[in-house]
Amino acid sequence: MDTTLQGWTDAEQDVARLAFDRAYQRAVDQLVAAVQARAAALSSADTLWQLHDFLSIERHTMEGRFDFRLDGILFVFASLVKDSLLEIDELGGLDADKLAKITAMSRF
Repeated sequence: MDTTLQGWTDAEQDVARLAFDRAYQRAVDQLVAAVQARAAALSSADTLWQLHDFLSIERHTMEGRFDFRLDGILFVFASLVKDSLLEIDELGGLDADKLAKITAMSRF
């Protein structure tokens, strides 16, 4: 039988973790493609430092965005849905109230 942690069953936690990991991998894949394109266009020290700055900003953004704590994960999922890194149906298995909140927040 599932136990609850902050209103999350074990099964819901598994669904959330899998969806989170998928979205993270998609974000990494997008970042790798962006870096490869920028790296191909390197032509000077200035463009090299611009790439460095871009990577620093992206790392900070990714580390802040991809925080798997259940007390804020609905907001994270809403942001990921809004940015097309996650689809609502990939969260199937979460209770209807959680899905409704994620859906509503992703519209803003």
